[in-house]
Amino acid sequence: MKKSVILWLLALLLTLLLAVYQRLSGPTHPLKGTEGLGDARVTYKLHRSWTSHRPLPVRVTGDGLVSMRLHHRRFPLIEGEEWTPVTMRTREGAFEAEVPGQPAAGKVAYRIEAVTAAGSAWLNNGRPVVARFKDEVPAWILILHVLFMFTGLLLAFRTGLGALLGDATWRKLLPWTLAVTAVGGLFLGPLVQKYAFGAFWTGFPLGSDLTDSKTLFVVLIWLAALFLKRKSRFWVVAATLLMVAVYLIPHSMLGSELDYKTGKVETAKKIRD
Repeated sequence: MKKSVILWLLALLLTLLLAVYQRLSGPTHPLKGTEGLGDARVTYKLHRSWTSHRPLPVRVTGDGLVSMRLHHRRFPLIEGEEWTPVTMRTREGAFEAEVPGQPAAGKVAYRIEAVTAAGSAWLNNGRPVVARFKDEVPAWILILHVLFMFTGLLLAFRTGLGALLGDATWRKLLPWTLAVTAVGGLFLGPLVQKYAFGAFWTGFPLGSDLTDSKTLFVVLIWLAALFLKRKSRFWVVAATLLMVAVYLIPHSMLGSELDYKTGKVETAKKIRD
């Protein structure tokens, strides 16, 4: 097998691994789990991202349960606002309830109390799940954004591996890596952000959105690698490593958040559970 083919396959493998990590590590990925509560055993999949103004469904299945209660409140906590308890209804062997829909970038914290013959207990050790609501993004924009971002990542791995191992094609791939990443992150990314939360850009220097900020950083490091490639091919290797480090930061951290007091969408001030 040719060296170039091997490098492409290795780049694809690394891309898929990083893509799975991004999918599973972000704060919008559903929280899944199975827990034993006394004699009961429950299974749940709790959403952490939902369409704005639509009730967010909460569904828990299990045996040995007497009843379940859903508790929710707006997030971050507004002074004086208490948890709202909702008795979950039974349907097809499961307990169901809904969290009230919120405007775009609005967040709700919710947790579930299970009542068994032995008493009551909280799922997820009582830690609340935080769900953020967003407006719908046209499917074609979202698909193109994801396609460009991970194609850029694939090209980055292939370019970096080529530069590291002395495969000459890295010189031709370098401008393509920069171009594809820039289109996906600086053109399509802001379109997704605008449709979902009403703002094109909330990262540096306008805000502290980590997703926007790290996208800008990635583009800048590849732009630097393009200009510094004649000095040393290891600038390209360094750009690849920095890009991987950036992608290890979970997606959607410190993103848009509705301030219920002012009614304005701002960037989350800190990372919260």
